[in-house]
Amino acid sequence: MQGTSKNGLYYEIEGEGPWLTLSHSLACDLHMWDPQMELLTKHFKVLRFDTRGHGKSHVPAAPYTLDALGQDVVELFLELGIQRTHWMGLSMGGMIGQTMALKWPQLFLSLVLADTTSRRPENAVQMWADRAKMAREQGMQGLLESTLTRWFTQPYIEANSAKLQKIAKGILETPVEGFAGCSSAIAHIDTFDRLKEINCPTMIIVGIEDHGTPPEMAKKIHSQIKDSVLHIIPDASHISNVEQTDIFNQHLVEFFGLEDDDFVDDGSFDS
Repeated sequence: MQGTSKNGLYYEIEGEGPWLTLSHSLACDLHMWDPQMELLTKHFKVLRFDTRGHGKSHVPAAPYTLDALGQDVVELFLELGIQRTHWMGLSMGGMIGQTMALKWPQLFLSLVLADTTSRRPENAVQMWADRAKMAREQGMQGLLESTLTRWFTQPYIEANSAKLQKIAKGILETPVEGFAGCSSAIAHIDTFDRLKEINCPTMIIVGIEDHGTPPEMAKKIHSQIKDSVLHIIPDASHISNVEQTDIFNQHLVEFFGLEDDDFVDDGSFDS
């Protein structure tokens, strides 16, 4: 099933079981999660969506905020009749998940926060403004090489896999205004001090060579969220679900207990 919500978010739904919502990184789209879909759709009703300004979703004028990105998703949930869901977000998707879990905690059955952060560095606003300016002046092609270098280890880039080429294509196809708008949103991430309020089961994952949202930040997030689990993936940088799919997926199997297949809450409104 696929469609576009009333507020302009493109989405796809696949599989049966409890709801699981997947939220992608900046300059990607819902296909970033393709390496996980065969596994997840055996156990979940998986909702993937393109964040505003990305993929097939609407592209309002920049800037955006994380609260607005979260509100987009809440409206999508209401339209689809989703009352509770598991959530997996990588990078920007993890920031949206944190923002939503603090504002609408009743929605969340669990959280997977991959290669993400909860506190902006001092230079974040200027850094992201500079990247948005470059995108407007040179197009997304001007950001391609530096982005791939931040997102993947050098051996993986040199291997030039089909998965890497798909991610590169997604970067180039990202609307400049959407990139600029979401850049502004993530530049203002500031959830760290409130993370202790999150009380649903949470797993934090990070690539050991992720320099944008490094293991040190993942460890701090882990320390803030009670009973959370942390996994540091070897030989991976920022887009760890793509670069080390087998390891990433095994952590999902263990976290969700998929071999037991014991979920009972389907996350939908009572009829």
